[in-house]
Amino acid sequence: MKSLIKKTLLSIFIIFISINFYGQSFQGKAVYKSKTKMELGNWGARMSEGQKKQIAARLKNRLEKTYILTFNMQEAMFLEDEKIDAISGATDSWGSYFSRGDQYKNVKENKLIQAQEFYGKRFIVKDDLYKINWEMGSETKKIGQYTCYKAKAFVPKNELEWYNFSWSDLRNTDKKPEENLEIVEAWYTPQIPVSQGPAEFWGLPGLILEVSSGGTTLLCTEIEINNKQQVAIEAPTKGTEITKNDYASTVKKKMMEMRTNRMGRSRRSR
Repeated sequence: MKSLIKKTLLSIFIIFISINFYGQSFQGKAVYKSKTKMELGNWGARMSEGQKKQIAARLKNRLEKTYILTFNMQEAMFLEDEKIDAISGATDSWGSYFSRGDQYKNVKENKLIQAQEFYGKRFIVKDDLYKINWEMGSETKKIGQYTCYKAKAFVPKNELEWYNFSWSDLRNTDKKPEENLEIVEAWYTPQIPVSQGPAEFWGLPGLILEVSSGGTTLLCTEIEINNKQQVAIEAPTKGTEITKNDYASTVKKKMMEMRTNRMGRSRRSR
């Protein structure tokens, strides 16, 4: 019994020393691949498999993306590795209006800073990080060489996609709060002792290597750990400062104006 207690205390001491050491120098870079299920709603039921494949090819840049997370114990920067549209030879400009911009997270200061561009105007969104109440389980699996543990949470959809816009959001304003929750499933590894993760996900005792929510899965495919050369992680600075809620309201107002103008032109042309 005494031997077991000694071993436990020794393990805790080693972890404590490691965390303090890593706090000074631990940093790394992780590459994530995202895949989103294509939702066609009622239209999909009337389409052939060939038509669905054509649409999937058109939307490939929106459904499959690559991101890079640069992190240390306190800060993280999450950037999209933009692709060129193979069909048009250009970036997906319309989709970029509602995509996540360059995202900076500071878990020690509970701070989010994110660059967004909407119709030629730049914004710097500054707000608190949303604290996710994770339910940690004992289930494990390997992702690459790392042993990962499973965690789940229920997160409001508007906290995960505040930068996005959907016409359905205008039709579903009477939804109850519990109907707007997304189930989030994450896999994290204590072998990389940072409370970081891709996108809006953080707050677990180890780097999140895989996370699924709302039909989208982010999976880490490459990890590079560097404890020697310090790399500065700098938050974006250019743009009009705004909060998440105010940014979402700004986008919603603009889209409603566009719809009103389009409907007005349609009536005049009859």
